Amino acid sequence: MYAVIFKAKAGVQDSQYSQMVELMRELAFSQYQCQDFIAVTEGDQEIAISYWDSEEDIRRWHADSQHALAQRFGRKKWYRSYVVEVVKIERRYAFGG
Repeated sequence: MYAVIFKAKAGVQDSQYSQMVELMRELAFSQYQCQDFIAVTEGDQEIAISYWDSEEDIRRWHADSQHALAQRFGRKKWYRSYVVEVVKIERRYAFGG
C-alpha cells in the first residue's frame, strides 16, 4: 500500500475550490481505486493524505486531465506553496474499529 501526502500553504480558496475538491475526491475513488482520503486544515496549513494500492493508480490519477486542471488552478490561486510525498507503507498498526 502507498500513501500520497499533500502539504500546502493556502492561498485564495473560493467556492470553485470547494467544488473542485469534491470532484477530485470522487474521481480518485471512482476511477483510480483510492482506498481512503483524509484532509485537515489548521490556519493556512493544509494536509491531505490519500491511500492507494499501487503506484500505477497514483500515476494514472496524477495524469488525469481533470486533475491536471485542478493542479493548474492550485498553482495559480488556491495555494501559495505545496509539497507532495509518495511513500510506501511498510507496516500498519491499528487499534479498535
